[in-house]
Amino acid sequence: MIDTDKEKEIISRLHERIRNDGVVIGEDVLKVDTFLNHQIDPVFIMQLGQELGQRFAANGVTKILTVEASGIAVAMAAGLALNVPVLFAKKGRPSTLQGQVYVAQVFSFTRQGETDIFVSAHFLSADDVVLIVDDFLAHGEALQGLISLARQAGARIAGAGIVIEKSFQHGGDAPRQEGIRIESLAAIASMRPGEIRFLSEG
Repeated sequence: MIDTDKEKEIISRLHERIRNDGVVIGEDVLKVDTFLNHQIDPVFIMQLGQELGQRFAANGVTKILTVEASGIAVAMAAGLALNVPVLFAKKGRPSTLQGQVYVAQVFSFTRQGETDIFVSAHFLSADDVVLIVDDFLAHGEALQGLISLARQAGARIAGAGIVIEKSFQHGGDAPRQEGIRIESLAAIASMRPGEIRFLSEG
């Protein structure tokens, strides 16, 4: 049973942390490296991951899929909530990654470059029901790459759990049109230095 009061409290706290600790650069870059993707607030990240996991608790998830490195912390928290393994795609293929692999190309707007992400076929199969978890959804490149990896394995995609979605960059539009469920804890409608507006505020 979902505790709606607890859910509202967590989302309210997330909005507050984004506003108080986040730094907006220009009109499209948001730094939240005080608690989410450089320095990590463990207690708060656990709560965020548990909330994402709870939203997909009835979907038969067998594996969490994310990409290194900033998605791993919240994916771990969601994996703990659902009691399932967490698999993260590696950026670049290390020499230790042997055998059959799934690969997808991802463009990073923050780094302005393309990279290949890899997952071993040993850890992802058609028997899996995958929940994709990430810290951010912006243009959707990372999400599309993770969707591709899951589809290459023949896995069923339960959906995607996102901590912060920058809705104005429309990265979630195409997956949603394909019928992929996306749950975002904080959806930003617009932002500029000193001002962040969330979709939930109308």
